[in-house]
Amino acid sequence: MANQTLLDDYTALNSTHWLYTRNRDRLQFLYESYVGGEEYRRSGHLTRYTLETQGEYNARLQNTPLDNHCSSVIGTYISFLFREEPEREFYTWQGQADVEDFLNDANMEGQSFDSFMKQVSIWSSVFGMAWVIMTKPNLGATSLGQELDMGVRPYVNLLTPLVVSDWNWERMPGGRYELSYFKYVEEVVDSTTVVREWTRETIKTWVMDDVKKEARLEVEEVNQLGKIPAILVYNQRGISKDIGVSDITDIADLQRQIYNLTSENEQSIRMDGHPSLVVPPTAQLGSGAGAIIQLQEGSDPGLNPYYLEHGGTGVNNIHSSIDKLVEAIDRISFTGGVRATATRTMSGIAMETEFQLLNAKLAEKADNMELAEEQIWKLFGLYQGREWTGEIEYPSSFNIRDTQREFSQLATAKSAATNPRVLDIIDGKIVELLGEEPEVLFANDMLAGQEPLPPQPVFEAHIMLNPETGEEFIARTEQEHLDYAAQGYVHKEED
Repeated sequence: MANQTLLDDYTALNSTHWLYTRNRDRLQFLYESYVGGEEYRRSGHLTRYTLETQGEYNARLQNTPLDNHCSSVIGTYISFLFREEPEREFYTWQGQADVEDFLNDANMEGQSFDSFMKQVSIWSSVFGMAWVIMTKPNLGATSLGQELDMGVRPYVNLLTPLVVSDWNWERMPGGRYELSYFKYVEEVVDSTTVVREWTRETIKTWVMDDVKKEARLEVEEVNQLGKIPAILVYNQRGISKDIGVSDITDIADLQRQIYNLTSENEQSIRMDGHPSLVVPPTAQLGSGAGAIIQLQEGSDPGLNPYYLEHGGTGVNNIHSSIDKLVEAIDRISFTGGVRATATRTMSGIAMETEFQLLNAKLAEKADNMELAEEQIWKLFGLYQGREWTGEIEYPSSFNIRDTQREFSQLATAKSAATNPRVLDIIDGKIVELLGEEPEVLFANDMLAGQEPLPPQPVFEAHIMLNPETGEEFIARTEQEHLDYAAQGYVHKEED
C-alpha cells in the first residue's frame, strides 16, 4: 500500500498543464536556438541525408558552425534596454537595510537586482515570458529586527517556462486573476528530481526517484503570505494569458535554415575539391594527390577510371540564399541598421522608419519590465509588512540614430547655406551630435575667456534695376548687392 501511495504521488507530480505539454518542444527549441554551441549541435537540427550513416551525420554536425542570430538580436535589444539604469524612487523605504541588501543581492547568490532584472528580460525575450517567484525563509523570528539580525529577508528566483510544469489561475470577486496552484522543478541531479508545489496554504518540497518511480514529501511549510508570490513577466502578451510572444519565434526557424545551408556549403566545397572517382572493383588505388591507379592487364578500356565532377555554381547560390535569410532576420527584428557589418543600400527614410519601429518595440519591453518590477516590490512589501508606495521608471525612449548619415546631411546643408543664422543652427545640430548641449558649449566658451560672436544682421534680398535696359535682378546676399551696385544698378522702388 505504501508503495502504491509513492507511485500515485509520483504520477501526480509528473502531470503537467496542457499548455506546457503542447508547447514544451517548441520552448526547448527556442532555448537551444538562443544558447547555441554544443546544446544546439546535440539536438541534431541538421536534416539527415538519405542513406546517411550515424557516423557520417555526426561528422557533419561537428563540421557545421552555427551563426547565432537569436543571441545577436536579443543581445542588441538588451544592450539598448539597459543602457541606462531604471530610476527607482523608494520614498519611505529609502535607506532601509533590507531594501539595500536586496538591491545588492536579489537572489541570495550575489547577483544584484539590476543584473537579475536583465536576466529576466533576456529569458522572457527568448520564451515570450518568464516567471519570478519570491520567497522568504521562516526561521521563527518574531520581529523584523530579529529577521535582520538573522539575515532573513525576501529573495527572488527566476524560473523559465521549461521548469514551470503546472499552474492554475482563479478569478477573484473583484475581477483580478490570482494563482491558486503553482508547481515547478527546482533541481535535477542524476535520476533524482526536486519539485516544489505551492498553494495558498502550504509549500511542499517533493523528491522524485525517476528510477523507482516514487515520490516522497521532503518538507511541508506554511505559506506565511497567504498567496502564491509568483509573477508572470511577459515579453509581449499573446492571445492567451499563459503564453507570451517570443522575440525569436520566427528568427529561430530562419537560423535553422541558415544552419542547414551552411552544412550544404561545406559539402559543396568539399565535393569541388575532392570529386568522386569511379573505378572498376578490380582496380588498385593509391592514396593522396597524384596517386597511381593500377588496372588488371587486358581489362576493358571502357572500364577506365573517371571523375564525377561537381559544378561549383551551387556555392554561390548558397551564399546568396544565406544573405537573403539574414536580411529577413534583420527585417523581422528591426535591426538591419544596428547589426549591419557592411554598408547597405538603405534610404534615409527607410533607416529612420526602422529605428522608429525598433524604438517602439524597446519601449514596449521597457513597460513590461517596469510592471514586473512594481509587482516584485509589492510582494517584498507584503513579506516585510510595509505598503509599497514607490515609483519605478524604465527608459521610455531610446535614442537610435545614424549619426554618420546626419553628419553628412548637415555638412551638405552647411555648404549650401549662406545665411549666418542658418549656419548657427547647423553648428548647433553638429554640437548636439557630438554629445554636448549648445548652451553648455557657449557657457564653456565664456568661462574660457572667449567672447561669443555678436549676432549677425540678417541680409534682406533686394530687387536691383538696370536704369538703361530695365532688367531686374535679385540680390540675395550682401556681396551680390555690392556687385550689382558697381555695375550701375539701383534699388527698385517697391510699390
